[in-house]
Amino acid sequence: MNISSKSKKIGILTAGGDCPGLNAAIRGVGKTAIVEYGMEVLGFNAGFLGLINSDYMELKEAQLSGILTLGGTILGTSREKPYKLVAEHGEENHKPEKIIETYKKLGLDAVVCIGGNGTMKTADLLSKEGLNIVGIPKTIDNDVWGTDVTFGFDSAVQIATEAMDRLHTTANSHQRVMIIEIMGHNAGWLALYSGLAGGGDIILIPELPFNIDLVIRNIEKRYEDKKPYSIVVVAEGIEHPKGQSAASYMAKTIDDRTGIETRETVLGYVQRGGSPSPMDRILATRYGAFAAQCIAEGCFGTMVAMKKNELTTVPLGEVGGKLRLVEPGLGLIQKARKMGVSFGDEE
Repeated sequence: MNISSKSKKIGILTAGGDCPGLNAAIRGVGKTAIVEYGMEVLGFNAGFLGLINSDYMELKEAQLSGILTLGGTILGTSREKPYKLVAEHGEENHKPEKIIETYKKLGLDAVVCIGGNGTMKTADLLSKEGLNIVGIPKTIDNDVWGTDVTFGFDSAVQIATEAMDRLHTTANSHQRVMIIEIMGHNAGWLALYSGLAGGGDIILIPELPFNIDLVIRNIEKRYEDKKPYSIVVVAEGIEHPKGQSAASYMAKTIDDRTGIETRETVLGYVQRGGSPSPMDRILATRYGAFAAQCIAEGCFGTMVAMKKNELTTVPLGEVGGKLRLVEPGLGLIQKARKMGVSFGDEE
């Protein structure tokens, strides 16, 4: 049953790690809600902490102007997981109760939760408490289950690719092996796409267990074939010893075993910052506008998603706790292999 959109008051929050496009999504939700549906919009500060502490600001159309191109989030974010202590300490944690109290006290009709896998899991739990929730998927890792793409991914691919473009000239000049570490604990989408876009010779991702001996042989063969340098792209989540980064492990191992000068570069948080790419601005705007439409139509307990470039929704209960990982048989990987790109798992 739909509530009249004229009387609706909605909240927006951004949770988890920051990424390019968050402000574009906030703008997409807020402007559509205000202009199209006549809603009142509140922005909660620092993710779920804003709901817990009733810390918010009213978002007028004027405040949503000029933020499309900005990196970060005007609402701030945090990694607060309000249900985490419930599992650990039972009734000692009253954070979910405080969220429900804030929701009711402010007379909210819905809350839009913008975030990744952890955010969608919390959003689902709040939905099960009876709150009207709509989720929007974001993460540079592109690993949110239920959607073909998350905003933030395209921007991060561009940043990582530009870094590789610059490393090529140094590697060639000094005839070195250059290791570049890309974000991605469990999913290798970012390393795969930026690695291919940046002309990586070897790409190592968590979903494809690699054999270090094959990596070494591949590098040595490149030098035997008079290819004077190699670019090795590694996702941070590949198997490596604790206490050191994936890049430092690979660099030391290759240097020690081949005698070829090897250097490492860890991009780190650079990948998450800065202005969103045009594609991410469009995607985040589309997601935001569609989330506002979902609220107007009473489609709650869902996450907006993109399937074959068409906007749709998926139940939040199907999203939380799952990851969208790179399939080893992915067509893009097979095509890359045919061009000589190594994934460290076969000759």
